[in-house]
Amino acid sequence: MFTGETITLKCEIKEGENREMKYEWKLPRRNTPNTNSPPTSSEYRISRVSVSHSGDYRCRGSSDYLLTGWSDAFRLTVSSSKPRATLTAQSSIIPAGGSVTLSCSVEGSAGWKFDWFRRDSKFSGAQKIGAGTSEHTISISEGGIYYCRGGRGDPVFSTEDSAPVTIQKQVLAAVKLQHSWSQIFTGETITLRCEIQGGEGKVWKYEWTAPNTNSPPTSSEYRISRVSVSHSGDYRCRGSSDYLLTGWSDAFRLTVSSSKPRATLTAQSSILPAGGSVTLSCSVEGSAGWKFDWFRRDSVSSKVQLMRGNEANRVISVSQGGLYHCRGGRGDPVYYTEDSSDVTVTETLPSKPTVTLQPSWTQIYSGETVTVRCEIQGGEGAQWTYEWRAAKLNTPPTSNEYRIIRATESDSGGYSCRGRRDYFFSEWSDIITLTVSCKIFIQSI
Repeated sequence: MFTGETITLKCEIKEGENREMKYEWKLPRRNTPNTNSPPTSSEYRISRVSVSHSGDYRCRGSSDYLLTGWSDAFRLTVSSSKPRATLTAQSSIIPAGGSVTLSCSVEGSAGWKFDWFRRDSKFSGAQKIGAGTSEHTISISEGGIYYCRGGRGDPVFSTEDSAPVTIQKQVLAAVKLQHSWSQIFTGETITLRCEIQGGEGKVWKYEWTAPNTNSPPTSSEYRISRVSVSHSGDYRCRGSSDYLLTGWSDAFRLTVSSSKPRATLTAQSSILPAGGSVTLSCSVEGSAGWKFDWFRRDSVSSKVQLMRGNEANRVISVSQGGLYHCRGGRGDPVYYTEDSSDVTVTETLPSKPTVTLQPSWTQIYSGETVTVRCEIQGGEGAQWTYEWRAAKLNTPPTSNEYRIIRATESDSGGYSCRGRRDYFFSEWSDIITLTVSCKIFIQSI
């Protein structure tokens, strides 16, 4: 027993049931001065026992013609010190998704029920998580500072609180790239993030292991400006917050390519029909997350013009001829690919040339001279290059006139033309047919 407890001693008499018994009590000698009138009932209640109540207690009873002798001594020992509960933990770390068993005990005594307490931060008050449990163990799944105490009797006598035990809960950490890019290139700026499952609303301290660094950050983000091949390798992180702890995350393997990527531009067709359009596609092989800039020159000597910038769509439709190229960009600050190779899209103009003959004879005779001319309506003053389709032409001219000197029958056939300048074609003209006949000699008789 411990100083301050309330106890009750009972005198039990065999075969004394249903009889009115008178009881006598013999108390320890040193208690006699304090107890002038020991109880005459079967129970001896002592409130707030002290060391002076220690000693041997005996009782006897009598009823009509029944008499007991003095009982054997019951030795009561009262400890002067208040007991302290002892709290032990199966483990100081709760594994992710698991639990830990806590045990509370009071050494050398029995009959206790237990109260359980938890603080979820160093500065928060304790909360009672279990009261008066007869089991001396509980299972917990949250981190915190835990302590317990025992209580027994009526009124309840409580032990001193146990020493606190710190339990940390393990949660999962993962390293993720801010953008889910499968390939990283030298010169880009990237951000790795340490994401902790179930860690929302907590103030975390972070640790990183990384290649090529002596002082990794202590924040949740690891930003690398202008990455190089030397940054390639495995990155891990972990965090701690009050009574939460993560293990090291799985490795995130970063691979940095040494070469700068080049965009690739493809065209649905190199010929743009009159009034129609052509689809252009820009891509960067083996990687993602790009936005695209589109450029065009409308003549060989003109400057490049930005048509569209920062386009998320990698496909555009164009309705003008020209020299096109593209490039990709991603990240902040923006990292650009090499420009794609140029793609020429030639636009077919709605104007249709006309082939004329000078003189305007479609039938001539061998030895005559005729000029075939290509005329483009509205094309005056433009620097056109001409193409010809003719029966006999092995090396067609590039001017708008084709002169036939001393025509022969082999010059007979269809003639058509079209004009070209920069990235524009006219349609082919209608065919004009020239017939060369043998010269007829009329001889007089």
